[in-house]
Amino acid sequence: MATNIQKGTKVPYIPGTKPSIKNAQLLISTGITSLDSIIGGGLPIGSILVIEEDNYGNYAKIMLNYFLAEGIVSSHELFVASQDTQPSQLISELPAVIENPSSSISSINDDKMQIAWRYQNMRVADLSDNEQTFGHYYDLTKKMDKDTIDRAKIIQWNGEKNIYFNDFKWNKYLNGFNNLLYIDLLKNIQESLKNENFYVNANPHKRNILRIGIHSLGSRLWLSDVQSDTDADFLKFFYCFRALLRSSYAVAVITVPVKNFETHSSVIGRMEHMADTAIALESFAGSPKETNPIFKDYHGLLHIKKMAAINTLAAFNPKTYDLAFKMRRKKFVIETLHLPPEFGETTQREQDDSPTGCGGAQSKLNF
Repeated sequence: MATNIQKGTKVPYIPGTKPSIKNAQLLISTGITSLDSIIGGGLPIGSILVIEEDNYGNYAKIMLNYFLAEGIVSSHELFVASQDTQPSQLISELPAVIENPSSSISSINDDKMQIAWRYQNMRVADLSDNEQTFGHYYDLTKKMDKDTIDRAKIIQWNGEKNIYFNDFKWNKYLNGFNNLLYIDLLKNIQESLKNENFYVNANPHKRNILRIGIHSLGSRLWLSDVQSDTDADFLKFFYCFRALLRSSYAVAVITVPVKNFETHSSVIGRMEHMADTAIALESFAGSPKETNPIFKDYHGLLHIKKMAAINTLAAFNPKTYDLAFKMRRKKFVIETLHLPPEFGETTQREQDDSPTGCGGAQSKLNF
């Protein structure tokens, strides 16, 4: 799964990008610095990140907003697609960038836990090896300035105009899709890549990145009359979409409500195979874990399903796969999952404090 950006060629400088220190692959930020370090520094150009949505889709939507907001701040062009929510509404909900990121970083130090000595040096959100800061920090309590959004170049798709519907209406068996919305979305993305010179073989005056955000692909609004047609269209879209991105300066983040495919788990497995990076969000809302004291500091778990392996023999291996996320007042945080210390006089604590051996009396030589 190698991108068509030839290895060894001179990589152009593009704002908001950096070359990977491992294979010189050009990377962009997800907008969440802790997620960048987990997946190897960022998202490779020409790749797809799939976010398997939580039960209600709230946290996946927040992560998509981070990705789009980072694109605007980095002066990248955006392509926003959704049938469940108007793209204009998604854009209006983007968080505002923090102009003084040092205050955000210092806030991590203010949250040090004073519970037990073994948690004093615990990693909170920075899972990297002290790499140079990449990406920006955002405040979820504030919305991005409208003037900033208006200056950005954003293409929106909601499936209503159906520009290419008439071209394929009577040829659905020739184009391979039963749901023509998939082919319409693909054609719109293809035209954007071509018209804005995002293809590798194009020769624009100045290179830029196209960030493609697709919200809730495969939701109820994407269903066909027959489940087998729904599954086939869903997988065909990923196959065609991956081919488009491989030869372009574009990166995509797609959120997928996997609960719609629970009865066809093989579809999700094949989708993860065609994605470059895949993560799943497990929210505690409405589950027994919500009241479990072990998880009281978190709002859910983050499962890594697949890591990108572009221009390399082996995928990046993060420091840990035990990850959790929480929603603070101003930010979305990904942390290393840890068990809380023991509180009070529990049975386990009493057992730890009790003397060992057969004798019940205290010995002066108590080792």
